[in-house]
Amino acid sequence: MSDLVFKVTPGGKLSGDIRVPGDKSISHRSIILGSIADGLTTVEGFLEGEDSLATLEAFRAMGVQIDDVVAGKTTIQGVGLHGLTPPAGPLYLGNSGTSMRLLSGLLAAQAFPTVLTGDKSLSSRPMRRVTDPLTEMGANIVLQEGGVAPIHISAGKLHPIIYDLPVASAQIKSCLLLASLYTDPADGSSQITEPAPCRDHTERMLRGFGYEIGTQGARISITGGGSLSGCHIDVPADISSAAFFLVGASIAEGSDLLLRHVGINPTRTGVINILLAMGADISIENPREVGGEPVADIRVKYAPLKGIEIPLDQVPLAIDEFPALFIAAACAQGTTTLSGAEELRVKESDRIQVMADGLATLGVTHVVKDDGIIIEGGPLGGGEINSHGDHRIAMAFTMAGLKATKEISIHDCHNVATSFPGFTDLAGKTGISLEYAEK
Repeated sequence: MSDLVFKVTPGGKLSGDIRVPGDKSISHRSIILGSIADGLTTVEGFLEGEDSLATLEAFRAMGVQIDDVVAGKTTIQGVGLHGLTPPAGPLYLGNSGTSMRLLSGLLAAQAFPTVLTGDKSLSSRPMRRVTDPLTEMGANIVLQEGGVAPIHISAGKLHPIIYDLPVASAQIKSCLLLASLYTDPADGSSQITEPAPCRDHTERMLRGFGYEIGTQGARISITGGGSLSGCHIDVPADISSAAFFLVGASIAEGSDLLLRHVGINPTRTGVINILLAMGADISIENPREVGGEPVADIRVKYAPLKGIEIPLDQVPLAIDEFPALFIAAACAQGTTTLSGAEELRVKESDRIQVMADGLATLGVTHVVKDDGIIIEGGPLGGGEINSHGDHRIAMAFTMAGLKATKEISIHDCHNVATSFPGFTDLAGKTGISLEYAEK
């Protein structure tokens, strides 16, 4: 594959009034639950990125009629919990870990066998975190050596599970909730306990489809044997995508940026909470609720940031936003310390090490820990950054260009399209000097 390189000229500021693409987590779940619901589901604001489109194509391959996405809108003709049909071959999920982990739970309960495959990056990510509890539920699953994809799933009868999540992971939780839809109600309910709050889009959306799900403190309970009813879903703008612009405007002097219709689900707002603790000038405007999800417009202006010790309770609420937050820390005065973030090592890349390598290129003093990093703020230089195909690494270092003293070249940026189609255009529109070229 050719190398897509982002070249960022130093300096600039962010300004304007923008809306980033739809939330990827909610887009995935709208297709999954809409497909197994009874009746019609309509979706607005769907993210037309490669990851969420991989989920869409997987359900088309299993007999679900889903209209082409036009301007973020699509319609799903749900087939009910037991209406999926065997795909003609393996389901290819590209780079999408969410698709693979969530579908593992859903497909473990089907009456037909399936194989889940992905690209090189996805095929290197750990899958036992979902397949081990699924096996405990009665699933028949075979992984490759090392606990990675392709995942071979054959028909199994599932029973409820009492499970304490080893890490605060929405993907594991959602996988088990989807599998639990297919358990026999006579066997009781599944009980899943979180060690700390993590994103709750699956629980909210299940309720939106009319499925009863209980929560008591950190424990979530769900009983199989029910049904979902088609509904309308309005996908808010993705706070994970907005995070890059929140950081960029916070570090670039003279910035004043408005981000429209952003999802501010309290299980996702760690990035805002952390930036505010660092001294950012962020205000929430016009808060409202759309389809069970809280949304708002977010205004961010430049403000000098200071280093902090990131609170442990905020780590799961900002797990996908840490590449951007590492750049904020590098531009802050003083020391920022992150702990309790082992989960970053099993994302699209080892985000702790890959970000550390990039920070080293820019001359940023730091210390890598097993579960985090210590970053000393200071001036940013320039140089050649390898994103290792990780879209969030690429976009984070794009924002670093706003404070760099020399040009930054970021390599292996093809996967930016997986989560943020139109990123380069929006970056240019708001004030970043960004060029890109195939090499």
